[in-house]
Amino acid sequence: MTSLKNISLFHPATILATWFWTGLSPKAPGTIGSLAALPFGYLIFSLLGDQALLIAIGLVFVIGVISTDVYLKKTGASDPGEVVIDEVAGQWIPLLIAGTNPLYYLFAFVLFRIFDILKPWPIGWMDKHIKGAFGVMFDDIAAGICAALILFVITQVL
Repeated sequence: MTSLKNISLFHPATILATWFWTGLSPKAPGTIGSLAALPFGYLIFSLLGDQALLIAIGLVFVIGVISTDVYLKKTGASDPGEVVIDEVAGQWIPLLIAGTNPLYYLFAFVLFRIFDILKPWPIGWMDKHIKGAFGVMFDDIAAGICAALILFVITQVL
């Protein structure tokens, strides 16, 4: 169920917050948003390197806070499922570890989704206590960091 009652489908905040409408998927919008993040992350990393991806994560985080804030204010929602720009920023973090290795890329996706869905401490605490657009974005950053840490350990073992 989307919150698109008081905001246009073509409003810049809608386009960005839903990551080019991928968050409007009727099934598993967070997973679809994470999947939609993968090709962008791959291209940035493979063409421009890890530092460019790190900068892109920061930019998407800032753009995400701004667009999500507008979206939340226009819709009156607190953390709607269709807002998936947070998944994009979070999903890109373990891609810093995965590089262009297909197996590590798969692990990065799966690990991020596990942390984002299950929200173990401290992610769950952040999700419950940090409100507004910053909170929407920040718990996914934490999920991405946790996924990256686990992936780093995996890459050292394999």
